[in-house]
Amino acid sequence: MFTGIIEAMGVLKKAEREGENIHFTFESPISRELKIDQSVSHNGVCLTVVKCDEISHTVTAISETLHRTNLGQLTEGNIVNLERAMMANARLDGHIVQGHIDLTGICTKIDSLDGSWHFHFEYPASKDFVLVDKGSVSVNGVSLTVVQPTLNTFSVAIIPYTFNHTTFKNIKQGDSVNLEFDILGKYVARYAQLYLKQTS
Repeated sequence: MFTGIIEAMGVLKKAEREGENIHFTFESPISRELKIDQSVSHNGVCLTVVKCDEISHTVTAISETLHRTNLGQLTEGNIVNLERAMMANARLDGHIVQGHIDLTGICTKIDSLDGSWHFHFEYPASKDFVLVDKGSVSVNGVSLTVVQPTLNTFSVAIIPYTFNHTTFKNIKQGDSVNLEFDILGKYVARYAQLYLKQTS
């Protein structure tokens, strides 16, 4: 489990394909503190550390993960958001993030304001996912507050600290992003579907 509060950014140094899997090696400030078998969020995707040293760590993404996320689009030199799993005695500064990406969305517009930015996103509409105004959503692993949601669009406001300390500074119009919807909202949506099915 994660909180969506990014600890560091990692640089992709190597991507090696083995069958349908890809082994990603990243260099980051937290790599030296990792251990094999630990869970780390990479752009919101929970992956297991399989190798690590003083400057880098390696994780493996299987076919399902590559299909559901934007990790397969990474090339050497790309930067990702990193977060280690939440400690049981830590504050939940963001929101409950599982590291299980629901789908990818597209950045459709970026408004540069006086001291902040508004990023607009679009995604395939689905009855499984519910966004509410001022609710929570994870975009590339970053816990954010939802603004003006529709059935398949929403926007978020990005402050300078978040812009400078996450990959948001690299996102451009047309880029793909990983989306994880609030787990509480997904439970409500699922319950509503089952209830309506039973009563229809």
